[in-house]
Amino acid sequence: MAQKNGDHAEARERLDALRKEIAHHDHRYHVLERPEISDAAYDALFRELTDLERRFPDLVTPDSPTQRVGATPSALFVPVQHSERLLSLDNVFDDDELTAWYDRAARGLGRSPPLVCEPKIDGVSVAIVYERGRFVRGATRGDGTVGEDVTANLRTVRGLPMRLHVEGREDTLPEWLEVRGEIYLPIADFERLNAELGDAGRQLFANPRNAAAGSLRQKDPAITAARPLRIFFHGLVHAVGLTFRTHHEMLAHLRTLGLRVHPRSEPQPDLASARAYVARLLADRHALEHEIDGAVIKIDPLDAHTELGTTSKAPRWAVAYKFPAEEQTTRLNDIMVSVGRTGALTPFAMLEPVRVGGVTLQMATLHNPDEIARKGILIGDMVVVRRAGDVIPEVVAPVPSLRTGSERPFVMPDRCPVCGGPIERPEGEAVTRCTSLDCPAQSLERIVHFASRGAMDIEHLGYSTAQALLDKKLVADVGDLFSLTAAQIGTLPGYKARSTQNLLKAIEAARSRPIERLLIGFGIRHVGGTAARKLADAFHAIPALARASAADIAKVEGIGPVIAEAVRAHFDRPGTLEVIEKLRQGGVRLEEDRTRAAGPLTGKTFVITGTLTSMSREAAMKRIDALGGKVTSSVSGRTSYLVVGADPSSKLDKAQKLKLPLLDEAAFLAMLGDADGAPAADAGSAEAAGEVGEGVRPEPETAGA
Repeated sequence: MAQKNGDHAEARERLDALRKEIAHHDHRYHVLERPEISDAAYDALFRELTDLERRFPDLVTPDSPTQRVGATPSALFVPVQHSERLLSLDNVFDDDELTAWYDRAARGLGRSPPLVCEPKIDGVSVAIVYERGRFVRGATRGDGTVGEDVTANLRTVRGLPMRLHVEGREDTLPEWLEVRGEIYLPIADFERLNAELGDAGRQLFANPRNAAAGSLRQKDPAITAARPLRIFFHGLVHAVGLTFRTHHEMLAHLRTLGLRVHPRSEPQPDLASARAYVARLLADRHALEHEIDGAVIKIDPLDAHTELGTTSKAPRWAVAYKFPAEEQTTRLNDIMVSVGRTGALTPFAMLEPVRVGGVTLQMATLHNPDEIARKGILIGDMVVVRRAGDVIPEVVAPVPSLRTGSERPFVMPDRCPVCGGPIERPEGEAVTRCTSLDCPAQSLERIVHFASRGAMDIEHLGYSTAQALLDKKLVADVGDLFSLTAAQIGTLPGYKARSTQNLLKAIEAARSRPIERLLIGFGIRHVGGTAARKLADAFHAIPALARASAADIAKVEGIGPVIAEAVRAHFDRPGTLEVIEKLRQGGVRLEEDRTRAAGPLTGKTFVITGTLTSMSREAAMKRIDALGGKVTSSVSGRTSYLVVGADPSSKLDKAQKLKLPLLDEAAFLAMLGDADGAPAADAGSAEAAGEVGEGVRPEPETAGA
């Protein structure tokens, strides 16, 4: 027995040494890019570690290098409430716009601040959490407020350390650290992956960003591990016990922890230096190992970030300088017309395949007939094609000097190209619409939009499944989705017992979505996430909103007459009320649950801004709700209290103008403690999300936001 215990102790000691040595070499190879040993020597260390862990499975630790690969496939991606919103960046497209942004910031600060410039990597944003130096959780950006837990897959990203790296100074590691980064797939690896997929007869990824996103959202971490994703870190959200004066000082500290920061992240003393940096980066664009679509310019002093604050969507202290899109010339073989979910007829170009910005294009948007006429584009023209913003391909202009005389003008159809129904172009609009209520193209697009992640989030319900449901006449509209049976779904092509149950589970989960998500799913023109939240907060129930007049809807703060008329027109449309009745009968949530026992906070309305350190925002909302209070998303004269956390938004300014009562975190916790006699505690929620949905096909029409 003593011998066995001795073996166990020796194994523990050797395992600790191996893990530290491998972590050291991972850091040298993946972060510093200065390896000290050969691949063969590294492989020998890894094999020894694997063999020892196989002999002593009770000594395997979650942060062991062996746990990057081969983790148990996860059955779902659990939603994660971000401790602080992952905001977007406002864009500028030239030096004049950059100067205008900088001048606004300088006026707001009363001084001209130094800057930090970084490449804008075209990848997938993630939030990473370390506790006592150990990687514990990673989540995608999602909608900025709620992302998806992809911890198991992030463990396979070689440049992401499982333990923070501080040589001989482990006692200096922060108790809790949250950082932001960008996951990407190097261009060479993207091309290799697509070649392998092509050889296997599988669908190719459109670009490295899509490949990175698809690889990160695999249910099986082993698949993610087989794709060499990498990461650069660019921001710090919270770090217990760490403070910094500047952004570049913070980045330097991240490097000392072993976190990979882009080598082209550089402080700049003034705007002129930042402009020179942008010019250098643009010139070097194609020499980088990864795709970029611009540069990120940030004000360096961190106190300036607090002074300037944020808008509802973006920080005022940072901006994205988007590079000019790449252009190529190819032949426009034909002009086709697609029909979107609102009936919009959108012409698009069928192109001779051409490589633009690392992507092969065969289609490009032409927007509308007026744009085609204005640009003088003919079918058969050689045209200049551009990836606008390096994402959406568009036809910029024809090349008249290359015409042969065989080109012909485009004629917009006088009937819907899908259903043959009547079309009309409302006065003052550039868009022609199919007016048929039975147009199958509209039905398809409405169902796919309704099921999309930003709306009702019905996983597995993409174009092919929606088309099959329509073809078999199992559904006519979104209301029919909630009466589908296993027997009906089982008749769809490719659906077996497991896939049928997956779709049924996704539909079941959608029944309890908040009504704002249902409003987004309806696809009402001009109604995106912000408007849907305001309408849900104001009316609390779909039937109440359906009965409201346009004038009543327009009274909602932030909802003007254009949105109000669009909402009213949606509910006046024939068949809409029947769809709502189907949803009700199908068990879909149509009202916010306001039935609650009276509590200490009954009658009080709260708005939360900024980040709370003691609990997540979702947990705070649940506590208020449990005590009878109500939480809304916008400040108004009816707000009882504004709870102010770290880095508050412009809601604080509005509340101060309205002279509303403000609660800092300590006062808020005291109120909760007084109300229920117990200390505040964090709470979490999990809502199942399934596998990656079906691929999205080109759709020129986008939802309003």
